[in-house]
Amino acid sequence: MKKPTNPHPGSKPPSRSRLFMPILAGATLRERIIGCLGALIGITLTGLICSRLPGNSSYWPLIVAPIGASAVLLFAVPASPLAQPWPIIGGNTISALVGVAVAHAVQDPVLALGAGVALAIAAMSATRCLHPPGGAAALTAILGGPVVTTSGFLFPFIPVALNSLILVALGILFHRFSRRSYPHVPAPAPANTHHTLDQPPQRRVGFRSEDVDAALEALDETFDIDRDDLDRLLRQVELQAMVRSHGVLRCRDIMSRDVVRISLDESAIAARTLLLAHNIRTLPVVDEENTLVGTVGLRELANAADPIAHLLSSAATASPDDPALELIPVLTDGHAHAVIIVDERHCVLGLITQADLLAATARALAENSLFEADSDNEHGKTEAAAMLGP
Repeated sequence: MKKPTNPHPGSKPPSRSRLFMPILAGATLRERIIGCLGALIGITLTGLICSRLPGNSSYWPLIVAPIGASAVLLFAVPASPLAQPWPIIGGNTISALVGVAVAHAVQDPVLALGAGVALAIAAMSATRCLHPPGGAAALTAILGGPVVTTSGFLFPFIPVALNSLILVALGILFHRFSRRSYPHVPAPAPANTHHTLDQPPQRRVGFRSEDVDAALEALDETFDIDRDDLDRLLRQVELQAMVRSHGVLRCRDIMSRDVVRISLDESAIAARTLLLAHNIRTLPVVDEENTLVGTVGLRELANAADPIAHLLSSAATASPDDPALELIPVLTDGHAHAVIIVDERHCVLGLITQADLLAATARALAENSLFEADSDNEHGKTEAAAMLGP
């Protein structure tokens, strides 16, 4: 009997173990554990706080089911646009308001259910607080029974808005202690620090922001990721692809090792003298143990009479084993002119300037071009030999 063919050559069927892996990009086991712990704390404390409020006997434990769905978003995918404070609070509250209004206006229960969720989506979209549990909040307001009926238009505020506010407050505290960014703010786009109309250097090559918009329009789908986060992700993918295609060139391979530096207790005049004497733009500042504490440049020293300790800027740093090409975003942001290479104790080992990285990138591109030319030449010889025959 003929074996079935694979409709996708080169692809492997999903293994049984992979069926139980998270479907979200970047969802590590650690992230899932943090999400579970956050939901445990958030829901428990929300119910506990609300149950202790005065006048809670009719609503004990004074927590609605959609808050559980909000907790999934808040603690499992805190970077999602649907999990931010306004979508949670506004989405649940506005949807509950819509549900109560529909329940009063539409007598047919089946029609009320559909109209409630549809109008909730419309209201959340109009107020920029789309939140999936909002649909459940609208249904709860319609199907809630005597408790909701008795509460009337108070129900969207107590308990729905109250639950949402407490959950968001707990989420902010929890994410701060777990060192996660929440509320999520996309990284700012690179700007031209020279205040001209040109694009910043790192955006003059590769794709542009309008390409992202065109791709989203062509795909004609909605994705659960912020537009600016998507742009940042694609640029990181582009950088990683370049690093992979040109081999692994480490920072230790191109860094300067005889680093001009200055002690923290030196004067600004001494620092300016060193910068001009060595024709450099960044001067690492170290303490008595050669530990990096910051950098100074001519900008900081232009009109300074203060000690160096008062003029420090934060230093861009990397490890000797980091891929050198990964420094491209740092050295093209218009702020950093050099990256200080440090060890695990933050002692200065070397320094990579924009010129160092430019030379290394040019060499890598040249080597790659030579390799491709040799491959094409060998391929041409093989084809010619085959045409001539034995």
